[in-house]
Parts: sequence; C-alpha cells; structure tokens
Amino acid sequence: MTTSTLAGHPPAESELERRTYAKVFWRLVPFLMLCYVIAYLDRVNVGFAKLQMGQDLGFSETVFGLGAGIFFLGYFLFEVPSNLLMSKVGARIWIARIMITWGLLSACFMFVKTPTSFYILRFLLGAAEAGFYPGVILYLTYWYPAHRRAKIIAVFMSAIPVAGIFGNPLSGWIMDAFHGSSSLSGWQWMFVIEAVPAVLIGVAVLFYLDNGIAKAKWLNAEEKQLLTREIEVDQQHGKKGPHTVAGVFSDRRIWWMAAIYFAFVMGQYALTFWLPTLVKSTGIQGNLNIGLLSAIPFICAIVAMNLFGRSADQRRERRWHLIIPALMGAVGFTVAASYSHNTVVSLVFLSLAAAGVLTCAPLFWSLPTAFLSGTAAAAGIAVINSVGNLAGFVSPYLIGYLKDTTGSTQIGMYVLAGSLVIGALLVWFVPKQLVNR
Repeated sequence: MTTSTLAGHPPAESELERRTYAKVFWRLVPFLMLCYVIAYLDRVNVGFAKLQMGQDLGFSETVFGLGAGIFFLGYFLFEVPSNLLMSKVGARIWIARIMITWGLLSACFMFVKTPTSFYILRFLLGAAEAGFYPGVILYLTYWYPAHRRAKIIAVFMSAIPVAGIFGNPLSGWIMDAFHGSSSLSGWQWMFVIEAVPAVLIGVAVLFYLDNGIAKAKWLNAEEKQLLTREIEVDQQHGKKGPHTVAGVFSDRRIWWMAAIYFAFVMGQYALTFWLPTLVKSTGIQGNLNIGLLSAIPFICAIVAMNLFGRSADQRRERRWHLIIPALMGAVGFTVAASYSHNTVVSLVFLSLAAAGVLTCAPLFWSLPTAFLSGTAAAAGIAVINSVGNLAGFVSPYLIGYLKDTTGSTQIGMYVLAGSLVIGALLVWFVPKQLVNR
C-alpha cells in the first residue's frame, strides 16, 4: 500500500499510482481542456469581433469595454448557485447544460445592432457560463489530491493560451474569408461558426463524463480504491477551512483569496480582450496577420504555465511560484506600454506579460483548494471565482474608458501592472504552512 506524503518531497510513485493517474489524466484532462478552449473562445472572441464590429455598428471604445466586461456581472450573480447545483446534480449534466446554452447564446450575437442588445447578450452569456470554470476546478478535486493539483490545473488551463494560439488566427481568417457572404459581416459569421462546437461538445459531455470515481467504469476496483484512499488521506490532513456554506462567507481567508484573484484577473482579461487591438496599434494590418501575431504571447504562456505548475508540485511550494509570474506580468505590461508603437519590443513584452498573468491563474487555485473540502469547497471556489472575476468587468471597461479619454492604452496598462504587484504582495502575506502542500 502506497500513500503520497503531504509534506516535503513526494516518494517515488508505485507502478499502480503511475498507471492509475495516467489513465485519469488521459480520460479527463484533454476533454476538459477542449471544453475550456471552446468556452474561452466564445467568451473573448468579442475582442476580435471588435476590429469590424465597432466600425460597422459605431460602438466607441467605452461601449465595447463595458459590453465585454458586463459578461462578468451575469457570471458573478449566478456563480455560487451554479456551483452548488453542480455539486447536487453532478458534473455530467451541469457542464453539458452550461455548454449548450452558452453556444446558443453566442450565436445570437450575430443579431446585435445596438449597445443595449450587445449588453443584454453579454450579460446572458455570463449567466449561462457561470459555474463552468469553478465547476471544473471542483471536479478535479474529486480525482486529484492537493499535492497533484497545480500541475493538473496548469495543464487544464493551458486551454486559455491554446484558445489564443488557434482562436485568434481562426477568428481573423473567418472574418476576412466570410465577410459579405449572404449579406453578413465577417464578425457575424465568426460568432455563428465558433458557437457550433460548444453545442456539439455539450451534447458529448452527457455521454463522456462521470460524476466521480465510483461511477467510472473505465477504472478497475484496485484503481478506484487507490484514488479514493488518496482523496480521503488528503481531506484528513491540513483541511482547516470552513465546513459549511455559511462558514465560507464568514471566513476571512476566502475574501483574502478573492482579493488576490481579483488582482490577477485584472491582467488576464485585459490581455485576452485587448491583445488584438494592442497588436494592431503597433502598425500591423489585416485581421489574419493580427491573429497570427496575437498567437505568439499565448505560445509563450503555455510553456510558462506548465513549467511553473510542474515545479510548484515537485517542490511543494506555492507562494513564490505565484509571486514571480505576477511580477513578470507587471514588467511585461509596463515595458509594452512604453514601446507601444514598436512591434518587436511590444510583442516581446506582451509575451512576457501573457506568460506571467496566465501562469498566475492555475497556480492560484492550489492556494484555496489546500484548505477547502466538501460542500464548502463548492461554495468557496465559486465565491472566490465570482468575486475575482468582477475584475473581468472592471478591467476591459477601464482600458476602454482610458483609451477614449487619453487616446492611448498606456495608462491602463500601467494600472494593470500595479494590480499584479498588489496581487503579489497579497500572496506574500498568505501563511506558507496554510498552502504549501
């Protein structure tokens, strides 16, 4: 019988552990990544649509920024109930419901004509998608103990840069290739075409995902026993968090975590929403060219996310593995803002910013999941994610407003750099014995 230690360096894996966790990984993680690639693409492709949409509909930068951010108001209001419902009805049904409804709503963006219709659809899209990301984080805690999660969540969240690597060029190509077909603009075709996979994969979820270890017919009895034992041992050691939903709201650590996440999400969504515009502002022409160059920062991010995630698990250290990427992001935004008209310099430091801010997200979740368990985990993860993601409302709107006011994104990017520094300082004050597991 082998059980991984919860402190210090882990012992060598047994053959059974290696085989079992490899089976779990290949069964779950690539499929969940595919779901998140589609989710993230449908969430942020509005940033690419802006290149045509703003001109066609006469939307100002502030209107666009508010519309992009209002998604997160719906997300905020429905996040906690959505995650609690998932813990009751199971991941299979709930994740399928989320994907199908957001796919249908995403396609409806082709009918946008006014700022009001834009705002309403963005709010409804956020309400529909609420619970997907924290639901998957919760779902992974059913399969992986704390000391394995940083690497796994980093791999799963590689879906964000993957969505950028493939989604930005794809969005640019669709907008150029289909523009004018059937009297529709390229941005309208983009919304319709990119919504179809969400509905199809949502249906596939119903047949593919299992709600937990006990329901997994692809595991034998010995493998189920090992996984169950590891989860039980993990829950018995170091879980000093709240045990009820009410306890979540009164636990100061939850709100501290939400503040950290808010600081990091400020940078994340500013990057993903505004990257095409930032690349275009350096003098690049053509939607496909903008899309191809916009993929470069995401390629850098996918490498950094997985290197940091693997290192954090190997060393059982969480804080410095989060502080360093945050400071990388701050430096990247600062220098890119200072050289915003130089394509090469701007792209190099936007790549550093992307590597930093996108690495923060997966490594962050190893902090709260180290002390949350049971029903409190469903509520706690949802509270942290919903409050933190309000930055997804503030950040795009702030950048748009400052760009309209000053004629430049420079001041906004300096604000984002400051937010990442604040996040790094907040992480520094988290007790290491609470999270280094």
